[in-house]
Amino acid sequence: MDDPDFFPRMDRRKAMQWMLAATAGMAVHDADAAAEGVKAKGYGPDPSMVKLYKPGDVWPLTLSQPQRHCAAALCDVIVPADDDSPSASAVGVHDFIDEWISSPYPDQAGDRRVVLEGLQWIDDEAKKRFHKMFAVLSPEQQMAICTDLASAKPKAEHKKAAGFFKRYRDLTAGGYFTTPEGMKAIGYIGNMPSGTFGGPPLEALKHVGLA
Repeated sequence: MDDPDFFPRMDRRKAMQWMLAATAGMAVHDADAAAEGVKAKGYGPDPSMVKLYKPGDVWPLTLSQPQRHCAAALCDVIVPADDDSPSASAVGVHDFIDEWISSPYPDQAGDRRVVLEGLQWIDDEAKKRFHKMFAVLSPEQQMAICTDLASAKPKAEHKKAAGFFKRYRDLTAGGYFTTPEGMKAIGYIGNMPSGTFGGPPLEALKHVGLA
């Protein structure tokens, strides 16, 4: 499980572009822990989206290799592959989350502690229940843990972890459905040219006095 190719890392420039797009359309979290452990500076108001960024050029990434394994596996429980769409990890959602929690901006960095503590809880719970790390559990075992966290009324001992799971689910969905694959999965076709578009309907044109 320490193989760096177990979940290949996406191109960082793509992850940066993705993060900017997702930030515009996704609600941010409470920033209580905003600056904790984050000493890097941001890229300013006008990042270059044509530059090839390498790890450390903008800000250091946070997740260790075992944490990336856990993060990717948890993403896939939330958005698994189906006959028409790839899984969340296949399009690099865990890399998006790594960029998100590593950034020095308050709205994103507020999720840092939540995600790191939550991933640790997930692995600890997996070892307690099944004596293995979460990433190598069977799908049924992974689902058993996540079902407890997704409950509308989680047990008292799961309440904090359930809060993490809710936020992680939001980040995963926000990241996934910002990708071309995710937009295709929900049938979103915005910003695409269409040869069949015939203009506004006649009723609309009459309503504004143009017909």
